[in-house]
Amino acid sequence: MADRDKESEMQSERKVGVYVCRCGGNISDHVDVEKVCEEARKITGVVVAREDMFMCSDPGQYLIIEDLKNGTIDRVVVASCAPDLHEMTFRNAISRAGANSYVYEHANIREQVSWVHHGEKATNKAARLVAAASAKAKQLEPLEPIRVEAKRQAVVIGGGIAGMRAAKDLATRGIKVTLLEKSPFLGGRAAQLHRVAPTGELASNLVVELADEVLVDPAITVYTCAQVTEFEGYVGNFKLGFKREPPESNEDRDKIKAMRESNKGLGEFVPLVGVCPAEIPQTIKELTIEAGVIVLATGFRPYTPRKGEYGFGEFNEVITLPDLVKIMAESEKNGRYLEVKGREIKSLAMIHCVGSRQIPGIHEEDETGYMNEYCSRTCCTATLHAANTIRETYPETRVFDFYRDIRTYGRGQEELYEEASKNKVLFLRFEAAEAPVVTQNGGSNDHPLSITVKDTLTFGEEVEIPVDLVVLAVGMEPNNVSDLAAMMKLPVGADRFLQEVHPKLRPVELSVAGVLLAGTCQSPMDMGEACNGASSAAVKASSLLGRGYVELDPFVAEVNMDLCVGTGACVEACLQEGALQMVEVEEDGKKVQRAEVNPALCTGCGACVAVCPENAINVKGWTLKQYEAMVDMIVSDEIAV
Repeated sequence: MADRDKESEMQSERKVGVYVCRCGGNISDHVDVEKVCEEARKITGVVVAREDMFMCSDPGQYLIIEDLKNGTIDRVVVASCAPDLHEMTFRNAISRAGANSYVYEHANIREQVSWVHHGEKATNKAARLVAAASAKAKQLEPLEPIRVEAKRQAVVIGGGIAGMRAAKDLATRGIKVTLLEKSPFLGGRAAQLHRVAPTGELASNLVVELADEVLVDPAITVYTCAQVTEFEGYVGNFKLGFKREPPESNEDRDKIKAMRESNKGLGEFVPLVGVCPAEIPQTIKELTIEAGVIVLATGFRPYTPRKGEYGFGEFNEVITLPDLVKIMAESEKNGRYLEVKGREIKSLAMIHCVGSRQIPGIHEEDETGYMNEYCSRTCCTATLHAANTIRETYPETRVFDFYRDIRTYGRGQEELYEEASKNKVLFLRFEAAEAPVVTQNGGSNDHPLSITVKDTLTFGEEVEIPVDLVVLAVGMEPNNVSDLAAMMKLPVGADRFLQEVHPKLRPVELSVAGVLLAGTCQSPMDMGEACNGASSAAVKASSLLGRGYVELDPFVAEVNMDLCVGTGACVEACLQEGALQMVEVEEDGKKVQRAEVNPALCTGCGACVAVCPENAINVKGWTLKQYEAMVDMIVSDEIAV
């Protein structure tokens, strides 16, 4: 009883500061911010309630810092937008004031209030959320980050342009790297390109230059034909099992055959294939590696049109843009006409947005019931680059460009569109619901196919164009990494790409601490963006491992050994393997089983708290008492609105 009285006395002495953000009108247009502050000042323990146009700005943070420094407050409540946007911003501000960064609670009054409520209801709800946060803040105790030793070793999964860039940047920062690539070759999709838009550089030169740097670096160990089979551990101490085995896919066997037929040796570049850095394994071999961080650079695959989509799979003259790139790369002669399989192409059609920007009710779903509703971003530039190359190399080949919209983003890419116009590429624009129709040409001319479309540039006039070749500008899809996602519990977005924590604040981090993203496994990117993302991942990884340890948020389960009776219910309910286990301890001369938490693995989900019959477990920073205090305040008469 005395302990409770002492705890209650300590809480009554705590001084809470409430800081309400107007969010440039996002909040204050619907919430009476002054009224929320007025109500907050009535709450027991709240000594300051201030407002600012942008609490996340330097002047807004300064309000908090000054009140902490001069002793006006010792607990902080910020009422603003969602905590995943600026929680770290305010924690850092509190640290700069010399206070413990965990004496802070957040009330989301934008997404949970102003964006879904209006008028008096919005103000009422905002005031009660602030009151609940204030009640919890009074019970917050200073916490310390969990410190975990970290191995200065990284694993990069994927040997494409992004994976190699990440590996090299990590090695440059003094971190040993193991690079795992499931195919026999380095280079990924970049190695299968001819020239890079918009600069026109040979992709092979870029791949070879980077691969050479990776292969000669003593800090980098490369394993091709390698597939991850096991995963365990946590940031700073991961353990991966992988196996090397002879290639099984026909595609890989064809690439190896191409290498041998071209008399290319190890480490040499095979056109449109990549660099083979090591002997291809003849037997299965299983290996294990340890690392402090993991960088995922698993890449993308081009969309494969379904049979019948714009005639694909029905007419031999309908191919994809990657097919065209390969044909043009293998053609060593210029001439009046582009030649494909010995046939002169006098008229060529290119169709944008195949497998991108698909619309429910208009486009067909795939076999899993999914469609790609996102823009693949790079297709327009690649299509226009190919169109310009054809017009400049084969001037008698006419090019017709069928598009819904053209998005040539990035430096030097809009010029490709202007250049295509000067090169007399004829553009025809169509609506998504009235896409071009590809049919067999029944006319008397020599063109095998015909395309019919309603051209919105000519006010819906129906146009029929006979062509020799149809090229589909297919979009990007993430490679299938469902096995890795399940094994490592990786978050996957609605677009099936791996999902970063926040696109602006934590753009290369996953919710699994210590696992980072590089390149097109995250979203459609061009080569420059993929390499920039890989370099960002390398910088983040080196900052994590640079001190020899990592610090994790302390919001993890904690067992009160005085209350634990060892039922094991918590271990059964735990959602994170290895986070909770039963251990043998000695009590009063007897050996008994008690629950023990591995804080490096615990995610603080609270599943164990819910099932413990003795209430022997709490999550630090989110205890049952804190929850109860919040609920009591929400229904309290202290809030008048």
